[in-house]
Amino acid sequence: MIVIIDYKMGNLGSIFNMLKKIGVSSKLSSDTNDIFSASKLIMPGVGSFDNGMNNLREAGLLSVLNEKVLVQKTPILGICLGMQLLTRSSEEGTLPGLGWIEGHTVRFRFGAEQAHLKVPHMGWNTVEFNRNSIFSRGYEETPRFYFVHSYHVVCDREDEIAGRTFHGYEFASAVQKDNIYGVQFHPEKSHKFGMRLLNNWLTDNR
Repeated sequence: MIVIIDYKMGNLGSIFNMLKKIGVSSKLSSDTNDIFSASKLIMPGVGSFDNGMNNLREAGLLSVLNEKVLVQKTPILGICLGMQLLTRSSEEGTLPGLGWIEGHTVRFRFGAEQAHLKVPHMGWNTVEFNRNSIFSRGYEETPRFYFVHSYHVVCDREDEIAGRTFHGYEFASAVQKDNIYGVQFHPEKSHKFGMRLLNNWLTDNR
């Protein structure tokens, strides 16, 4: 069973509908029993870092998620804010993150030459995936995805970066560490490219 973690941070229904469109059944849930029985987990999110961590804590999900992801090695995909929560911390807030990805989350900062660039980074942009990443498979053209974000992840380890995007400078737009995956963009809003990416992740058996 694919469980989309319901921690009241937006865009859950869009993920549910996209999975349905590609023929995959899933369940929106914050119930610990559902999460314990899930074969894969998806953690979307729109909003602020501290609100996301507070909502996970108040729902009593931190211990069950640590058990599922770190001990049982259940695959999890963080999307947008969900990817940022995988890191240790964020400049957007003061609370510690999940700390599953070695890195932190920072706001876009541009010099004088990039002053014309807007924050948030909003709209379509390309992603260059690492060739060994499960995200990289099966595109007939350079993959493009829809972004809406003011903060991005900075990884301590290069080998945990699964994809890169350029907006003023290059940043990590996808991460992959063992059973832990994250994408900064919105596959549920990215049409055929989002469908391909979700299929890649859902059909990977590692």
